[in-house]
Amino acid sequence: MSYCINPDCPQPKNPTRTDVCQGCGSKLLLGERYRVLKLLGQGKFGVTFLAQDESVPVAPRCVIKQLRPATTESYIIEMAGVLFKREAETLTKIGNHPQVPRLLDYVEEHQPFYLVQEYINGSTLHQEIKQSGPLPQAGVKQFLSEMLPLLEFIHNQKLIHRDIKPANIIRREQDRKLVLIDFGAVKNCQDDPYNILELTTWTDISIGTKGFAPPEQLEMRPVYASDIYALGVTCIYLLTGKSPRNLPYNMKTCEMVWKEYVQVSDHFAEVLNKMLEGAVRHRYQSAMDVLRALDSEPAHKSLEP
Repeated sequence: MSYCINPDCPQPKNPTRTDVCQGCGSKLLLGERYRVLKLLGQGKFGVTFLAQDESVPVAPRCVIKQLRPATTESYIIEMAGVLFKREAETLTKIGNHPQVPRLLDYVEEHQPFYLVQEYINGSTLHQEIKQSGPLPQAGVKQFLSEMLPLLEFIHNQKLIHRDIKPANIIRREQDRKLVLIDFGAVKNCQDDPYNILELTTWTDISIGTKGFAPPEQLEMRPVYASDIYALGVTCIYLLTGKSPRNLPYNMKTCEMVWKEYVQVSDHFAEVLNKMLEGAVRHRYQSAMDVLRALDSEPAHKSLEP
């Protein structure tokens, strides 16, 4: 099937190998090479499609993200364009890392803009848990051992991901390695911290995913430790199989109540709770701090259910 990405197309689905959309007459082969196969998802600022690159004999699959804000507000459309371009710049900068998708193409001339990135074949951790159930402590520690060095690498590039969650982490089928996707919300800490456009825009639109984003991020003041909080909430999801919205909170402290649902060592629980601290100053300040804390657990006290 060929899929038309024209947002105004009344009939986007077309027969395979058709080069012109039967619904609106638009060209279906983007950039004379990318054939869109199906819609994958839609967010606040864009739409994601599965496609294939027909300029290469084996026609490898790829992902196309099209700028398509779900609003007519001009300042939000402008901000969406800024974030869209920032994602392309980010993937250009760090896409050589084996746990980050590579940017294959970025087209500003086409309206709306679109970018093409490597297709990661596999299941998200959200899908894995839904299918197979929660992980034991050993599985979550293995998850952290893979994700924390990646997070350190991203932070060393002066970037904050701002949307770490199970649905944005894919276990690649070919080698079972974890890959972090969706850099559409990334914050470049080398940008002007007093960017009025961004601050004004996020007064009305939140960045990140509720339940996974920490308080300071929802208040438009993200820091590197904000990603550590989101990674901690992801660990709780992996352990419990429950969305943070479905877990109770302590009415006095507003802390998430999760330990009674799992079997973990006291030390591991302490590490996770420090990752989940609401106040940034009490949270781990770097991914390496978390790794060191995990490595400090006495072997005789470790519990590996």
